[in-house]
Amino acid sequence: MPPNIKRVFYVNNVAAPVFLDMLATRPDIQVDRLANDTPDAEAEPVLARAHAYQIGSSRQELAMRFQGFAPLLRRCPNLLLLSTTGAGFDTLGLADATEAGIAVVNQAGGNKEGVAEHVLGMMLALSKRIVTANVIMRRGTPYHRRDFMGDDILGRSIGIIGIGHVGTRLAELCRGLFRMRVLAYDPYLTAEQIAARGGEKVETLEDLLRQSDFVSVNCPHTAETRGMLGAGQFAQMQPHAYFITTARGGIHDEAALAAALAAKQLSGAGLDVWEEEPPPPDHPLMGFDNVVVSPHNAGVTRQSRHTIAKIAAEQLLDMLDGKKPPRLLNPEVWPVYRERFARILGVMPEA
Repeated sequence: MPPNIKRVFYVNNVAAPVFLDMLATRPDIQVDRLANDTPDAEAEPVLARAHAYQIGSSRQELAMRFQGFAPLLRRCPNLLLLSTTGAGFDTLGLADATEAGIAVVNQAGGNKEGVAEHVLGMMLALSKRIVTANVIMRRGTPYHRRDFMGDDILGRSIGIIGIGHVGTRLAELCRGLFRMRVLAYDPYLTAEQIAARGGEKVETLEDLLRQSDFVSVNCPHTAETRGMLGAGQFAQMQPHAYFITTARGGIHDEAALAAALAAKQLSGAGLDVWEEEPPPPDHPLMGFDNVVVSPHNAGVTRQSRHTIAKIAAEQLLDMLDGKKPPRLLNPEVWPVYRERFARILGVMPEA
């Protein structure tokens, strides 16, 4: 083997084969695969030598002992970077990584097309009452086609909570295809920045909820956003409006949403993410004909997975070559990270 081997590991699987193909072109990179059930005796040597961990971003699919929190990080003395598969970073502790001098990156934007199209698909399915018609027709009960009368979405309004990569692409689709009014709530961006992304800034979440025909959640799951949408927020929505989320479970209160739907405070919902994934078949939200559900697969398209895997490989290789990444989630770690990198790999990364 060449000197100064850089060791990368992952658990269970990677987003797409291109990730492994790209790393395989580098003779100085060794990749190890672990599984949720890998015995500790086999896993410990891999963890002890690892420099980079390509970590899955689904809490339910990754065993807790391999999630990137302090207990795992203590077993990885040479770990320099955590790279999440996708934009989410629920499977790691950002503060834990920063304290350990470990850089954290994601692949934000890699699945923006898949997720934005999924939101649009849910908007159309709900407004055209496609799912309701499908369910009732299959039951064999009497109906008339007028029972399924829906609405066009041309010229209506969408409120986007978090106008990042996905939100920006969704705004582009809604404005371009259907001439919709795009409202955006994102306290970290100015009105000018939001305008550049195709939206109109609203100052409060309540303002967005009151004015929108569709509400789409596209922000990350953090301590700040957890429980952000509950009974009080759903009560602000218009009775004809639809709630759609492809972000993360826990940002909205599922019980409160079910209660709002039962009280007809809103017309329906499109749900791709859940507090518990997969949700149980008897979940209260599964009982509504006006709720479109999917199993957190908005970004799981062949194209999106390929793009995510390619971005992950490029960014990981650049970092192991000492470059500063474009998607660094904890930039405050960089000075300590550089010192650890130089001590472990013998090269000082970019300032």
